[in-house]
Amino acid sequence: MFLNTIQASEGSRKKSKRVGRGIGCTLGKTCGRGHKGQKARSGGFHKVGFEGGQMPLQRRLPKIGFTSRSSKYSAEVRLSELNRLMTEVIDLKTLIEANIVPVFTKTAKIIKSGAVSKAITIKGIKATSGAKESIEAAGGKVEA
Repeated sequence: MFLNTIQASEGSRKKSKRVGRGIGCTLGKTCGRGHKGQKARSGGFHKVGFEGGQMPLQRRLPKIGFTSRSSKYSAEVRLSELNRLMTEVIDLKTLIEANIVPVFTKTAKIIKSGAVSKAITIKGIKATSGAKESIEAAGGKVEA
């Protein structure tokens, strides 16, 4: 095989339309562009979203900010809220039953806000470094 003998496979390269070659080819005279108008002219196309001078849809609609879809299923828990619980071991199920986090919560994180007064064990809930230190200082522990 030589470089000068390489060819594209049969049918892979479609021949381009030859427009403006008379009435016999169906693409003569107006070349398939119809009669007059912006699209019939050379260079007569406009930018995407242009509506002929009317205020475009993307500019008519109000801008609304970003809302994370995952934030619906995650919750923050303060250290002071953990004092209300009567159990020693706290997990996500306990927080839902105590009505501290919503029912559809999938992940929770304990933040350092307030103080914890008793020794508690945290299971399956994330905690910030400050909250972790506070829990351990009260004699509790955080398990992953």
